[in-house]
Amino acid sequence: MTHGAARRRRLAGGAAVVALLPLLAACGPSGDPAGEGSASGGVVTLVTHDSFAVSEEVLADFEASSGLTVEQVAPGDAGTLVNQLVLTKDAPLGDVVFGVDNTYATRAVDAGVFEPYEPADLDPQVAELAPEPLAGTLTPVDMGDVCMNLDDGWFAEHDLPAPATLEDLTKPQYADLTVVTNPATSSPGLAFLLATVGAFGTDGWQGYWEDLAGNGVKVAESWEDAYYVDFSGAGEGGQRPIALSYATSPAFTLTEDGTSSTTSAMLDTCFRQVEYAGVLAGAENPEGARQLVDFLLSEAFQADVPGQMYMYPADPEVELPADWQEFAPLADEPFDVPPAEVDAHRDEWIEQWTATVIG
Repeated sequence: MTHGAARRRRLAGGAAVVALLPLLAACGPSGDPAGEGSASGGVVTLVTHDSFAVSEEVLADFEASSGLTVEQVAPGDAGTLVNQLVLTKDAPLGDVVFGVDNTYATRAVDAGVFEPYEPADLDPQVAELAPEPLAGTLTPVDMGDVCMNLDDGWFAEHDLPAPATLEDLTKPQYADLTVVTNPATSSPGLAFLLATVGAFGTDGWQGYWEDLAGNGVKVAESWEDAYYVDFSGAGEGGQRPIALSYATSPAFTLTEDGTSSTTSAMLDTCFRQVEYAGVLAGAENPEGARQLVDFLLSEAFQADVPGQMYMYPADPEVELPADWQEFAPLADEPFDVPPAEVDAHRDEWIEQWTATVIG
């Protein structure tokens, strides 16, 4: 199955869940409106981003065992999600949120969006994914590496060695071949901006982007546009063989026999993105919210993450798809910027990036 087909199925799956949930909300586990008279807690509202997806049977099992009915509100991508959480913190959109990532999390925490909550017996390896000031408030659910991806066939056909490093992308032989996404509108775009901050430092990343812009980098507004419109490796007519995506993407561009992938990730260009869940301050159903956070760390949900959202589960003990070890490995040394530094400079860096690249 190609990554394009997988992505379309992911979006269709997410849409199916969105369509299903209002029906579930109208009829609780006992068939009564909104779950009234059911064994416990009624409705719990999950606020999330557009790309959230879960298998219907996994969600149904949670609802049946908890007596809760899950409704979903999806205001937009990860950046829009955080903005909406901050704007509505005095009248929250729901009870619990999933999809705030480490590029935006400190903004929401500092704004007082969340009630402190940490699941009991949280695995120390999972807890490490939520450093201060996120610890005890946000719970890691999944993670993935944002990296540049290559159309390997294009480079073979053009007899051009593939780039391997961030610096390579600024070389003349790779002029007009790269597409990235805008960090002001795209969480992968912000993650890649942070990768360059981690690589070149707070005083050096602007010069790198000047070189990249001078070498003809194209900026798309969304991951979908960069990957499916501009990337030649997606098989949908794109013209650029270097695109910003995820380290897992090559697992969805396999050949028909499944023995190889037509794309690869540049694992020396990555920033590790972690997505969190948290209980919203002022939630109408805080107990249901805590149960839902626990569910997102359950074995059933964690095992569902790779096939539904194409991210690595936070739980390192979960068995991954067989081909991920070969075609979707995580970077050994992803670039890193501490959350507190991201929080202090995020807006400033986006403004500087816009002035440098967009003008």
